[in-house]
Amino acid sequence: MATDRLTDVLDATYTCLTRYGVRRTTVDDIASEMGVSRSAVYQYVRGKDDAVRQLARRLHDRALERAETAAVSDAPTAERVHGILAAKLDLVLDLVGGSPHTAELVDTKARLSGDICDAFTERVRALLTAQFAAAGVREASDVTPARAADICLALVIGLESTPDAANLLRPATNALLTGLLPAPTATPVRNS
Repeated sequence: MATDRLTDVLDATYTCLTRYGVRRTTVDDIASEMGVSRSAVYQYVRGKDDAVRQLARRLHDRALERAETAAVSDAPTAERVHGILAAKLDLVLDLVGGSPHTAELVDTKARLSGDICDAFTERVRALLTAQFAAAGVREASDVTPARAADICLALVIGLESTPDAANLLRPATNALLTGLLPAPTATPVRNS
């Protein structure tokens, strides 16, 4: 039951952030949104800052779960990479699309959630690096698996502020991966 109420607190926090932003949201706003007293909110969070951090953590954890699911799927490498990148891009587009005030939840420079954003991006980078290593991108090449991951992250960061970003992700990823992934080796044709 406590988990359900914490979910209610975080949902109310999100609603308040979309209206007022992080700075102007108060515990009273969260309580009012929930229809409970201020002290009821304090049973689940230590204050507004804690509520914002827990909300940011929940949103990033959900996106990371989607990225990890994509990373271990049976799909081809290009599709797995696309799924990882889509999880990062969707997080940003969902938050920014909901309200300009919620963009702070994905801002690495934000006081309350910057470290959460950084940790999320590092985990996404690790997932991408593993995909490129498994696909045969070699450390000795000009583009190492880690560098390929950084290039993909730069693509997504560039798309975050682009109109129609969700529709551009797949063709941009496909074009990028054409240059990053090793060319499939041709199977010799045997004469019978």
